[in-house]
Amino acid sequence: SVSEFVARSGGVAHGFQSGAVIKGFALDSREVEPGDLFLAIKGARVDGHDFVRDVLAKGALGSLVERPVEGPYILVPNLVEALASFGKSKRAEFDGPVIGITGSAGKTSTKEFVAAALSPLGPVLKNVGNRNTEYTSPLIWADLEPSHKAVVVEMSMRGFGQVAHLADIAQPNIGIVTNIGHAHAQMVGSREGIAKAKAELLQSLPPTAVSILWAEDEYLDTLRSYSAAPVQTFGFGNADCRITAYAPISWTECRVDGISGGQRWVAVLPSVGRHMALNAAAAIVAAQRAGVAVQDAADAMHDAVLPPMRMEVRHMNGATVILDTYNASPPSMLAAIETLAELPATGRRMAVIGEMRELGEESEEGHRAVGEALRKHQIDEILLVGPQTDVCKERGLDHARTAESLGDVTEFLKSLRPGDVVLVKGSRALELERAIEPLMETVA
Repeated sequence: SVSEFVARSGGVAHGFQSGAVIKGFALDSREVEPGDLFLAIKGARVDGHDFVRDVLAKGALGSLVERPVEGPYILVPNLVEALASFGKSKRAEFDGPVIGITGSAGKTSTKEFVAAALSPLGPVLKNVGNRNTEYTSPLIWADLEPSHKAVVVEMSMRGFGQVAHLADIAQPNIGIVTNIGHAHAQMVGSREGIAKAKAELLQSLPPTAVSILWAEDEYLDTLRSYSAAPVQTFGFGNADCRITAYAPISWTECRVDGISGGQRWVAVLPSVGRHMALNAAAAIVAAQRAGVAVQDAADAMHDAVLPPMRMEVRHMNGATVILDTYNASPPSMLAAIETLAELPATGRRMAVIGEMRELGEESEEGHRAVGEALRKHQIDEILLVGPQTDVCKERGLDHARTAESLGDVTEFLKSLRPGDVVLVKGSRALELERAIEPLMETVA
């Protein structure tokens, strides 16, 4: 109800009917549904307060605002702080395991594996999609029900202090850092800055909690030094949860064998790639800590539903298209190229590689590593998208072509023949999927 939200957020309601109930929350005026409370976010270029009249016309219940507007509204001094107060108030009423997840790559896939692995306990509350910011993450607590047995919270990082803010709301008792890559390096200066920003999750944990870290991460020791809780590791090498075998079954499934805490487990995952196996191993550790039997957790991950555009398999003219355009960083790019190389293909192995943005000073090194991986795995045909990918050619990719537009990507994909496999991967801002949609049909 509006009255409950006001009490938990510290706002003051104006103009609502008695007993008014919020049906949902909307951050974008274009996505408002009848009964939604619209969050009037003041951004660098657009001020949500200017769109209040539009959302009311669409049936919005009212708006959450920092200054008076027309129609019903809840007035708060600071929108971010009000949402945090709401989330913390709801969090205080839950005493089950809360798993916080951050990292440079794999956060959302890991979140889905963790939620599935925890499902033997009962219903699990989690972020929908990638709602992992200071505006969206607190609102997952609006869906908390007495039946929920665990909560999984994904946390984004756009600079120092953001993960700490989100962790202060969620107060996790299990923390996972998937890896330290290059994403958003320009916002924190370097990979060391990324590690420090991600480690804010680990610093927030109570001593009775556990930090779950990738054993092969270059910054493992750095992360461990920040952790306020004991550390457990996952990985292919010497780790508390060790992957002992990985084998692709098809373009949509793989088998992963492992041992965790002396107990062996086998999982069949609804995706492919060694990076997905690592995400699943992190989930195994979290589920064990939360009290789920290891094989029960492994079995449950087969039912995880991974979001679109993350190693999503589609077909076109008898060819296989691997759509992984949600985002791109060097670790995820290298993992995707390795997966492209190791799975069966009767035709050509092809790749559309978009530039990786927000890497700052790490950009040249990251793109050079991608070029080396494309050469090493002998990808037959390559189309590079974006000026930063020019560095990729330094590694002897003489046969790589460069796209000047999304239309060039479409033309490249028109050349696919039965048996070919093509990986399409790049930063979200490139929207490479737009070049594909007219040509492709999603596999059911």
